[in-house]
Parts: sequence; C-alpha cells; structure tokens
Amino acid sequence: MLMAEVDTYLAMRRAAGFQLRSVESYLRSFARFATERGDASVRAQTAMDWASTTASEAQRHNRLMTVRRFARFMQAENPHHELPPDSVFWGQRQRPFPYIFQEAEIQSLVVHARRLGPPDSLRPYTYSTLFGLLAATGMRPSEAQNLQLSDLTSDGLVIRETKFKKSRLLPLHDTTWLALERYLDRRRRVFGHDPHLFVTRRGGRLSHQIMRLTFHEVVKVAGIPNETAKPRPRLIDLRHTFAVRNLETSPENRDQIGRHMLALMTYMGHATLESTYYYLESTPELMVDIAHCCETFVYGDQS
Repeated sequence: MLMAEVDTYLAMRRAAGFQLRSVESYLRSFARFATERGDASVRAQTAMDWASTTASEAQRHNRLMTVRRFARFMQAENPHHELPPDSVFWGQRQRPFPYIFQEAEIQSLVVHARRLGPPDSLRPYTYSTLFGLLAATGMRPSEAQNLQLSDLTSDGLVIRETKFKKSRLLPLHDTTWLALERYLDRRRRVFGHDPHLFVTRRGGRLSHQIMRLTFHEVVKVAGIPNETAKPRPRLIDLRHTFAVRNLETSPENRDQIGRHMLALMTYMGHATLESTYYYLESTPELMVDIAHCCETFVYGDQS
C-alpha cells in the first residue's frame, strides 16, 4: 500500500519535470521500513525512527523532510498520513568549497590524461578531450557524459534537457573546436556507429563513476594540488573554475554587471541567479575583489 503511494507520488512529480533520484531512494527505503512495522500510511514516529538510522544529523534532517513532503502531498488523497514534525533534526549539510584550478594545473591535467593507458587505445584521447572541454565550457560532467555526435553543430554544442529540463547552446572557441576535431578523427575510426561523443574502450557511454575515478587518478599523478592544506579537487570543480574565472572578468559598471551575471546564468544552465551568486560568496579569489570594492566604496580609493 505505502510503496504504491510512493510510486504515485514519484510519477506525479516527475510529470512536472523533477528527476528525484535521491528522493526515490529515500522514500522506497522508508516504505520498506514502515511496511515491516505494519504501517499502511506515514506515521510520524516511524518516520523519525527511520530518519534516525543514519549517523549524520544533516542527513537525518534531509531524510525526515523528504518523508514530510511526501506525507503532505499524499494527505490530499489519504488523510490517514501523519505529518512528521519539521523541528526534530537541525543538521544542515554545508556545501563544500570548490577547488579553483590555476591555468597551469588545467594544462597539466590535460597533459597527464594524454598519458593514460593502455597504449594505442582511445582512452587517453577521450579523457584529455573530456577534461579540456569541461574546463573550456563549464558544462556539468553529466552533460558531457550524455553528449551525442548529433549535438555538435556549426553554432556550438547543444546541451539537451539536462538539469531543470533546460536545453541550451554553448558556443565554442576555435581552439576547442580544433581539439574536438582531433579527438573525433580517432573516435570515429574506433566506434563510428556509437551515437555518444565520449565512449568507453569497449564502446558505449562513459559512466559517471569511471569518469570520477579516472579524474582522481590523473589529478594524483599530476600532483594537484601541490599544497597539502588545499581541498581535494573534484570533477565538478572544473565547472566551478570556469564560473569564477568568468566572474573575475566582469565589468565594474552596475548595469554591465547585471547583464554579465544574467548571461553567465543562462550559459551555465542555472535555474536562478542565486545559483550563480554562489560563486561570489564561496571562493577566496572573488571575496578579495568584493572586499576591495566595498572598502573603496566606503573609504574611497586609498591608492
């Protein structure tokens, strides 16, 4: 009974454009937990007990809020669902600070990716091109993973219905096109009939897990970062680096800044400007610039 209502909830929300991968995992886990207790609907105490099975306070909060949203939604059809309280767990997951690559580090990443084995395989060309494309365009790793040959157009790369069901066009610099053409020449000779742009050694789309593991393999060999105090880079940090470097080139005029931020939001596929503003407040490079601008505004130019 409860699992069937989970299916209904997921189907209705996905019809509205939500993907809900983690939500589905949580709700199915909760439904199994509740069914084993003999519950046919959401019980607040059962929801709290299930949320408490994880050690992290932040995850407990997230799990309980997932069930709470489900119960509130399903109460319209079944008033027997109880609404779990929203003030039991207060943990909040802290968004990790991005690792901002230096230009020399990105070049080193691409160079070391070209040295991947096995010899005479497509693999080194695949990953050197993939990492370079992520750095040059700021696209999400999942977007690069899903790219197909048909998405390469004379106007740029077409990113089709990814996060938030948005599609967009990414214009490419001539040097990026040249790197892609060199890769495509080799790739078509090996897997000419596979529709995906980036493929495994055996054909077929790259998996996110293999992309991530290969990235960390190359990062380690390249000696990035070279300072022990710095955080471990993640594949998504190539996107973060693109955004930060783009914001660093923003004009200083207020109207121009607004247009610059809106253009970057659109280019990166953000749903709201708040997602783009994240880069302003979470990276030391931009915080220094913001602090300097504030001091100049308050105290005047001291130079």
